[in-house]
Amino acid sequence: MLVFLYANEVYIFMLFIETSIFTKQIKSLISDEQYREFQEELLLQPDKGALIKNGGGIRKIRCSQSNKGKSGGIRVIYYWVTEDDQIFFLVAYPKSVKDNLTDKETNILRQLVKEQFHGK
Repeated sequence: MLVFLYANEVYIFMLFIETSIFTKQIKSLISDEQYREFQEELLLQPDKGALIKNGGGIRKIRCSQSNKGKSGGIRVIYYWVTEDDQIFFLVAYPKSVKDNLTDKETNILRQLVKEQFHGK
């Protein structure tokens, strides 16, 4: 699991945490610069992603991918820990692979978040 602390010029702090699978996925999907810009977006508006139904607070957001724009780019699934100013990146995938998580995938990610942040 990788952890990054990011602050912009206005001194807004957010801790970005990545699952190992997310780290592998994101590196193969977008450049470091695109990823930095994406993190800046979330730094300024961490609730930007749509809540996933029955996801226990996990969110899905679009991220542009080289020449494909946001709608044809990738999807990032994350959890925002509001009280600690943390974003937990779970998985990333190209929209061309799938639009939405399956119910089974949603349940697995919801359980991961519960175990990681709520000790259950």
